[in-house]
Amino acid sequence: MSRHSQAGRPLLVLFLLWLAERLLLGSGNSDLLPAAALCDGLFGAGLVIAILIPIIRVRQWLQLGIVSKIVLLVASNMVFYAGTLGLLEDGSRMDLYSGIFIIMALIFVMGRRVIPFFIEKGAGYPVQVRNRSWLDIASLLLFLGFWIADVLRPDSLLVAMLWLALLALHTLRLFDWYTPGIWRRPQLWVLYLGYGWLGAGFALKAAVPVLDISPLPALHTFAYGGIGMITLGMMSRITLGHTGRNVLEPPAILFPLFAVLFAGAVCRVALPLFDPARYVIWIGISQGLWIVAFAVFLAVYLPMLARPRADGQPG
Repeated sequence: MSRHSQAGRPLLVLFLLWLAERLLLGSGNSDLLPAAALCDGLFGAGLVIAILIPIIRVRQWLQLGIVSKIVLLVASNMVFYAGTLGLLEDGSRMDLYSGIFIIMALIFVMGRRVIPFFIEKGAGYPVQVRNRSWLDIASLLLFLGFWIADVLRPDSLLVAMLWLALLALHTLRLFDWYTPGIWRRPQLWVLYLGYGWLGAGFALKAAVPVLDISPLPALHTFAYGGIGMITLGMMSRITLGHTGRNVLEPPAILFPLFAVLFAGAVCRVALPLFDPARYVIWIGISQGLWIVAFAVFLAVYLPMLARPRADGQPG
């Protein structure tokens, strides 16, 4: 057996654990929840170990901050199962919001590193965007405070004040990153607009106790508009790089693909607020657009991932 097939065994085990949990949950049988929790816990532990080993091997200790967020995400998932199984009161709600916030924290940390780099390399002209060290520290500390406050005292005035502070900080960050060249490349504007959706979520979350509106639009702004667009944008670029392709020559389908996802976010967040009488219609349209966007992405990018690298290099 080849060295590459042996190296792929741990990845296969992780995938099977991931798949097993989803099949167990998809069965609709509540008696299988403990088994699903076990598969999910093992998957999470394996994922942390798989990420931790190469970090320790090359002694990149700064990456432990990323690992800590993965650990928190795994722990948050276990809180969900504890709540669902009746072992922890309000555990399901705590996990739902904590999971979203931890993924957002990952985006803030990783986005601060890679989005400016992508913009500088892809704008089409020499440009150096700005990162402020004090903004990095302040935004993460405020976000940590907000996370704790929102889980323990959801939609309080304190949470609204924290949201407004975060909105101001991340609006400044978007201002620092802006250059007209981002609109030339879909892989840049999808990340920029996705980050903007996170800022819009801050504004909606701050409005919850003030305007007495539901917190769900803010949650979907984070998840659909922010996490959805940034995730799809990152995958579209990273796949090209890791399969030996030119990241500056992406498939032409990306522009309409990202536009469909952006339209879906508008249908999910904005239109139900302004046209609540057609709430169910807008939700259905947004679901359909989400499915179309990710299905097209899968159809275009899966062949790249399933075949050898285009440049002939191993991997």
